[in-house]
Amino acid sequence: MAANGRFGGHIVSGHIDGTGVVAEITPADNSTWYRIKAEPKLMRYIIEKGSITIDGISLTVVDVDAESFRVSIIPHTIKETNLGTKKIGSLVNLENDIVGKYIEQFLLKKEPENPQSKITADFLKNAGF
Repeated sequence: MAANGRFGGHIVSGHIDGTGVVAEITPADNSTWYRIKAEPKLMRYIIEKGSITIDGISLTVVDVDAESFRVSIIPHTIKETNLGTKKIGSLVNLENDIVGKYIEQFLLKKEPENPQSKITADFLKNAGF
């Protein structure tokens, strides 16, 4: 993807963060709803209308509760991917959206509010100010 073009979808690195379990499959009119149960370490990054990768397929999260999330899969995706072979209890590979992980790391590694400056009154005086 060129950096100067339109960005559609989400950034997928291909690095699996963990696994989930298909907890529910519900056929609907023009899609099939999948509820995936995942560990808390993965759920912390999953938000409604956010992105998730299931078995390498980038999808939009429809809703989230404490231990699971739901996605809506269109017939074309079910036909062209391995999601159509999944049953309740099937394991799936999950990759969280990397943006949330980066934000968390930036916040955890935040610089102190008042870092020690190397510019002191003596430094300025010696420099002619």
